[in-house]
Amino acid sequence: MTARPSLRVVAPKAPPRSNPAQSLRARRSTPRNLRQAGADGEEEAARYLVSQGFKIIERNFRFRSMGEIDIIAQEGEEIVFCEVKTRWGDGFGSPEEAVTPAKQRTIRKIASAYIAIRGIGDRPCRCDVVAIRREGASSSITLYRNAF
Repeated sequence: MTARPSLRVVAPKAPPRSNPAQSLRARRSTPRNLRQAGADGEEEAARYLVSQGFKIIERNFRFRSMGEIDIIAQEGEEIVFCEVKTRWGDGFGSPEEAVTPAKQRTIRKIASAYIAIRGIGDRPCRCDVVAIRREGASSSITLYRNAF
């Protein structure tokens, strides 16, 4: 008689339990959610600027492939080019620190193009940074006027 191989039934492994904090971090780090978080921050910044007396002229102004300026506003007679940065905690630095010298140069170049295209070279202008810090459901906004 030949020996039959014994069959052993193995139950499938249960999937590992997910860590809600880890999955939230993973969702935040996807490009789609980062874009949405940026858009949400820009919307919050626009509401804040309006509450401070600014008039929003344009949002997400793009010039060629250089990049974009998040918000172009007017305060009095002055044209204000605003860069918005949103952060959850300071693990990657503060929001205002994220506006690097290279980013500042890019914003200046795009702002110059905007001024030339609109023919408003005679108007005073400045570059501001709107820093948004989020902690759970609450957030704090700091406006840095004439930041660079």
